[in-house]
Amino acid sequence: MGKRKSLTKKIRFEVFKRDNFTCQYCGKTPPSVTLEIDHIRPVSKKGTNNINNLVTACFDCNRGKTNIELDKLPNTINQNFEILKEQQLQLAEYQKLINKIEKKLEKDINEIDQVYSEWHPDYKLSDKFKQSTVKMFLKKIEKNKIKDAMNIACSKMNDSDASINYFCGICWKIIKGDVYGE
Repeated sequence: MGKRKSLTKKIRFEVFKRDNFTCQYCGKTPPSVTLEIDHIRPVSKKGTNNINNLVTACFDCNRGKTNIELDKLPNTINQNFEILKEQQLQLAEYQKLINKIEKKLEKDINEIDQVYSEWHPDYKLSDKFKQSTVKMFLKKIEKNKIKDAMNIACSKMNDSDASINYFCGICWKIIKGDVYGE
């Protein structure tokens, strides 16, 4: 019989944390019980020390089971697995939504930049200005009002920098409640 590799304290603690310091068979927690690590598939039946083959068990449940292989995972492990699966699905859907919002925001920013470039063909809004100022305005003001503000500013100012300053002034007045700052 070969020498059995023991579990490290780190692995034991990770399993305890994952299982909320709760026996996965009876649901008891310290200090009323002493917790141990149990192998779902016993080492004597080619089970490994992989964290996915380990479960938190109290002394009584673990010693009562001996080397009997579990045909079925304890409910709490199955429930945790289902919860993790659901969390992953929700996270993936949330990420899709964030990406969709970011794409729309980029499209809106480019439309506002296009209005500016139509008035000042030799210029474009800087990336920094678009990603900070224009993006912030889009979170507070609807896109068409911002495009109108850009048209108003550019029609009144021949200088590209003056147009941007005037545009910002109009947007801040809209945010404060003045219709178009006029």
